[in-house]
Amino acid sequence: MKLKIKRLNPNARLPEYAHPGDAGLDLFSVEQANIEPGSSRLIHTGIAMELPQGTEAQVRPRSGLALRNQITLLNSPGTIDEGYRGEVCVILINHGKETFQVTVGMKIAQMVLQHVLPAEVEECGDLSGSQRGKDGFGSTGV
Repeated sequence: MKLKIKRLNPNARLPEYAHPGDAGLDLFSVEQANIEPGSSRLIHTGIAMELPQGTEAQVRPRSGLALRNQITLLNSPGTIDEGYRGEVCVILINHGKETFQVTVGMKIAQMVLQHVLPAEVEECGDLSGSQRGKDGFGSTGV
């Protein structure tokens, strides 16, 4: 599968896998920014892309940033639809107690490509039964 990437900024790095077999491609910042505790900020990657037909990209947090700095994504996972051609940006949020500094070239998120299964929505009067039924939050215990 080919993923077409367009650089929008000379500092942009193409998404890349850190290790063979990784699911997520690292995304990199093209800007310096400070994110205060309890605040969020849109961070630019300086790239746009053309996803393969029948796919989406999910933008997810990096576990190291979450563990060490309490930095995660505000909308996780973020969904990039196949037809989107604008800049890929990431909304980082600081759940920590210290100001977090984003630097140019920093790995800020990861992006996983997924196949999309389109659904034909059909209204109906009744749904089939199941063992779970309507049981929801907390239905399986603590």
